[in-house]
Amino acid sequence: MSLLTIDEYLRQPVAERLPYYQREGRLYHVMMSQQFPRPLMEEIFGVANTLKAMSHDYEGLEFLSRLLRHKRAMLYFTQPSTRTFLSFLTACQLVGITTGEVQDPALSSEYKGESQEDAIRVFSSYFDLVIMRDPKPGFCEYIAYRQDRTGFSVPILNGGSGKDQHPTQALLDLYTMHRSFQRMGGISGKRYAFVGDLQRGRAVRSVMYLLANYEDLDFYAVAPKGFQISPDLQLHLEERGVRLHFTDQLNEVLPEVDCIYMTRVQDEYDLSGESGKIDLANFSLTEENVNLLPEHAIILHPLPRRQEISSGIDANPRAMYWSQLRNGVYIRAALLLYIFGKNEQLPIIQEKSNP
Repeated sequence: MSLLTIDEYLRQPVAERLPYYQREGRLYHVMMSQQFPRPLMEEIFGVANTLKAMSHDYEGLEFLSRLLRHKRAMLYFTQPSTRTFLSFLTACQLVGITTGEVQDPALSSEYKGESQEDAIRVFSSYFDLVIMRDPKPGFCEYIAYRQDRTGFSVPILNGGSGKDQHPTQALLDLYTMHRSFQRMGGISGKRYAFVGDLQRGRAVRSVMYLLANYEDLDFYAVAPKGFQISPDLQLHLEERGVRLHFTDQLNEVLPEVDCIYMTRVQDEYDLSGESGKIDLANFSLTEENVNLLPEHAIILHPLPRRQEISSGIDANPRAMYWSQLRNGVYIRAALLLYIFGKNEQLPIIQEKSNP
């Protein structure tokens, strides 16, 4: 069987690639936000609620730590990461998964010239799951495709792929919205502002895809010229009925929204210092303009932050980015349980509105 090159593979429409990531109609590889229809998301949210509740006492932790004690996961992060790496590591520990890690290819056989494809084939011989983060767009997807067709298939989880996707970050973002808006009718019918580098931010791209599963939404895309959302994402959102508003005036938008999702400038992707031309003060939340937000509004950020959110806002009741960070462990652990079919062994615990 001949294998497609990465370019040939990624030229296939997303709808044609999605079936590759399932087994018997069930999620197997986690590659992109488009894999998560609303019912599946909300099922995973329910598992995360249970994990969150059970992890607060010794007996609950003991029970959870036995669920996947027989599984092993490789954390293969060839792009720098703190939060995503530690969140996945903690999620694995919560449900009993033993882990290995490679964070610096210079300390692996890649230093000797081994290809990444061969390295991951090695990992698949030793581990039951590979969690990847890589700077090349689409590479995680391509690895899953290659592994499936060379007989060394284990689930591959995308922990961040170039400028294109970060699905587990988007899931934890939606989970935070879900809990925050529980007493306000839920995620549907709300107004969301996305601020900053919307062209190159994979987290904000992924969260927009997930949010588009809900109804009656307004998105305010607040970005400098040249950093607005990409045409393919815009088309997807319009097809889903999302009402899009484009602007570079943050303060005009703040009084109108229920949720503001701040992002940093992704200057690691600069080609010629283009990020340095942005007046970041026009796309930042300060202790002054934050009060333009409605009292019920929430502030999210995938982190790390720079100057786009003043540290003085951290104590503001609207600031949910630290809860968002903690929620990542529960969502990723819930996803691990779902992939290995252990989610049904948990009791369903009704959620509270505290995010």
